[in-house]
Amino acid sequence: MKNLMWIAWPSFLLACFLEALVFTLVDPMEIHWLSEGINLSRQGICSLAFFVFWAVTGVSSALSIFLMNLPSQSNRASATHHPVTE
Repeated sequence: MKNLMWIAWPSFLLACFLEALVFTLVDPMEIHWLSEGINLSRQGICSLAFFVFWAVTGVSSALSIFLMNLPSQSNRASATHHPVTE
C-alpha cells in the first residue's frame, strides 16, 4: 500500500500542475484529434486530459519505484543463490 501511495500521490500532484499549465495556455475547444474536433464539452476535455496526465505520470513514478528497488533485490537474490566462499 505504501508503494502505491508513493506512485499515486506525486503523479496526482503533477497531473494537477500539468492540467493547470496546459489549459492556461490552450483552449480545450481548439484541440483537434486527427484533423477533427473532439466532440466533448470543455469540462469533458479537461477531465480526459487530467486522467491521461495522471496515467502517464503514474507510469513514470511506478518505473522510478521499480528501478529504485531493482538493485537491492538483485543483490539479495545473487547472494542467496551463489554464496561467495573465501
